[in-house]
Amino acid sequence: MTELLLIVGGSVFGVLGLLHTMYTFADARRPRRLAPDDPAVLESMRSSSLRLSRGGTTMWRAWLGFNFSHSLGVLLFSACCMTLGVSSKALALPKAILVLPVLVGGIYLWLAIRYWFQIPAVGIALGTLCLAAAWLLY
Repeated sequence: MTELLLIVGGSVFGVLGLLHTMYTFADARRPRRLAPDDPAVLESMRSSSLRLSRGGTTMWRAWLGFNFSHSLGVLLFSACCMTLGVSSKALALPKAILVLPVLVGGIYLWLAIRYWFQIPAVGIALGTLCLAAAWLLY
């Protein structure tokens, strides 16, 4: 059961990460999902340089890059959880190791509640519950 819960929990994060990647990719061509509602803000992001880059990039490009890298992190986390699920019996991991995905999921959940919106928060909560159940049952 532990293996299945790790795979399901990781899969939930994987689906969310893939959706985020697809939305970001689509927004690079036609901003509609992860873009500001106000067209003036979008135009301002496109024409404003990021101070740290000294004119090397715009706020819009930095925003897209952040979203792509965020997606990559979630997909990597998903792959790690699913790999743990597939190989947990063969590796004979200590139970303490399986608390790490629960902690990471908890951090993502806190971020979703604090900064994002309801749909990812619900998905992250479900994925994290699966990971927590896997840890408890291991």
